[in-house]
Amino acid sequence: MSDKNNTIMAWSILIIALFAVSSAGTILQSMGEIPPFLRASWRMQGTSLILLPFFIFQYLKINDLSINKNDLQLLFLSSIFLALHFGLWVWSLDNTSLVHSLLFVTMHPIIVVALMPILGTSANKGHIIGATLGVLGAMITLADVNKIGDVSLMGDIAAFGGALTVVGYIFIGRHLRYEKNMPVFIYAFPVTLGAGIWLCFATIFFESTSFFTSMPELNVFGWFDSIWLIWIVYLSLGPGLMGHTGINTILKWLPPIMVSSVLLLEPVIGAFIGWLFTGELILGMWTLIGGPLMIIGVLIITLEETTSSTDDF
Repeated sequence: MSDKNNTIMAWSILIIALFAVSSAGTILQSMGEIPPFLRASWRMQGTSLILLPFFIFQYLKINDLSINKNDLQLLFLSSIFLALHFGLWVWSLDNTSLVHSLLFVTMHPIIVVALMPILGTSANKGHIIGATLGVLGAMITLADVNKIGDVSLMGDIAAFGGALTVVGYIFIGRHLRYEKNMPVFIYAFPVTLGAGIWLCFATIFFESTSFFTSMPELNVFGWFDSIWLIWIVYLSLGPGLMGHTGINTILKWLPPIMVSSVLLLEPVIGAFIGWLFTGELILGMWTLIGGPLMIIGVLIITLEETTSSTDDF
């Protein structure tokens, strides 16, 4: 296949992936009858089943796969971070507006900048400007708390917690996938499965669900019920496989900066999908001012990070 055809295919996959991941918030929010940790667990369970055959294929195909004790510990830790990310984010969807949830959960580049001194990395001018704009935008949007729609401080904090915990998942994934050359499904399947297991424990402990109740809305495996099966299948195939796995795939043909920049449209596309799905979209004045500042701040950090990586090379 020619480079031109590869580029066309990569852009097609990227657009599909953008809309797929952007739709997850609307679908998960619409399943409000299901407790949030249970909902997150169902998402991880379904995605694990989708990833399983790909995992088996890669495992059988690779003859020199070497995974040591440290790698296993990192996979375990990554699954905890992923469980915390999805648990907090889905909880936030029940406790703040869709737009605020999407804005705050995508703030992880700003968190990375804040961690730079701890990690022994110097922050450049672009990092500082982007982080400052992002934090300023977040503070402005908080002026809509308890004034517009369902916006609440606790919901926004939970979404931000989802961004905070996904940083650990990203760092570990970057180390194992690109420094240790671990194949994508060898990494993704055990981490996703582990996240589903930890979320099962969380929903049983905090939401009083069980394996034995006849009510699918309170059953750990209740997503197999015909009422919910189609939604979990969509979340697993759409945002799960076509979304996140598709994004990892196209990095072979498109520059990471281009992919990251396009994905910053997730809050915008997600809000549009939510409006199409529900016919409602309430945006406060302060969210309309602060939201774009948050996105611009993250974009500046993304551009600076790519420039710094290129200069180092």
